[in-house]
Amino acid sequence: MFFVFGPSGQMYRGGPENLAQITAVRRVARPKALRTQGTEVDTTLSPTASASAPAPGPAATAVNLRAQGAVSAYAQAGQGPQLARQPLTQVRDVMTTAALSVPPNLRVTDAWHFLAERQVAQAPVVDALGRVIGLLLRADMAPPDLLPEPGAARKAIDLAHRTVSEVMVSPVPTVAADTELRRVAAVLLDTGLPGLPVTDEAGVLSGFIARTDILRAVAADPPLDLWSGPAVSL
Repeated sequence: MFFVFGPSGQMYRGGPENLAQITAVRRVARPKALRTQGTEVDTTLSPTASASAPAPGPAATAVNLRAQGAVSAYAQAGQGPQLARQPLTQVRDVMTTAALSVPPNLRVTDAWHFLAERQVAQAPVVDALGRVIGLLLRADMAPPDLLPEPGAARKAIDLAHRTVSEVMVSPVPTVAADTELRRVAAVLLDTGLPGLPVTDEAGVLSGFIARTDILRAVAADPPLDLWSGPAVSL
């Protein structure tokens, strides 16, 4: 089940096929790399991912993977028989439950530091009751096209003094925790968003599912029936 929430409340409830009919829920030019002072930050990271660690070389990666595998095998041997892994089919199986959020009245400059310190690329915007009203993206707080143009410094200062409510994506689609992962993947591809807030029907935030959450589940040697379940018409 998908929803669309904005400052005025719920605007849509239903399947993914009609999300595009909501005016502001359209394909966006994201994710993209945000270039600042010669550094590149991946704007598709989930709330638990790190953007500061340098990418290891192929040899180092292979050694690290072998070492981690050996340690893991040794630990499992000492723990006895392991429980059979369950198939990952729903949002709740891979979502981040301790998702960060920001209030709509927070200044952009403060929100930028809040997300940057936690190495997070996006965060749901919630009202005083914990209901989602938008999605804040770091790429929207410092658009790359402001940097090289004359007068960019003045524009950047003006942007920094705005509130989150002025730059957030809203209305924003959200998803229920019991929604099938295939449906979420289709919506992320269709909208270009880096992830979706996970909410109940009232819009109360319960987590966040990012593209990287799904990719991590696929890459971490999942059971073959990761996408198992009855066929779904999108």
